Amino acid sequence: MCRRVDGAMLLVLALSAGGCGGKAPYEGKSAAELERMLRDPDPVVQVQGAFGLSQLGPEARGAVPTLAEALKSPDALVRQNAALALGRIGPDARGAVPALTAALRDPEWSVRRQAALSLGWIGPDARPAAAELEKLGRDPNRRVREAAQEALGRLKK
Repeated sequence: MCRRVDGAMLLVLALSAGGCGGKAPYEGKSAAELERMLRDPDPVVQVQGAFGLSQLGPEARGAVPTLAEALKSPDALVRQNAALALGRIGPDARGAVPALTAALRDPEWSVRRQAALSLGWIGPDARPAAAELEKLGRDPNRRVREAAQEALGRLKK
């Protein structure tokens, strides 16, 4: 049975199951459709578009510029999911390394953590971010510090 929910729970339901029993709003969409969702004025739709692009991985490479721009969103969940999508694209997201490097200074720890992980997933092409990743070794959040350490290890491979 569907019940009224708010805030984060609504977002979790929308992303994971499309609400009450339906498919998620990003399922079955092309990269172009998901990229249009990322440009929607509604941050919930933007998050769904970014998350959907993350599920496509390298197939979403054409959305790298839009995802990099989404890292400037006023909504932290949009920024976090844009970083996730860039990381899942992998080495083909090398053009977003400067934007992800800037995201390492985000006020939200979850965005800093995801930006660090994503730079690691991009791999050696993200080496220009190494100095900023090293600075995260002093981040107040343990998860951010661990993500930065992991990313630095991947940049060396």
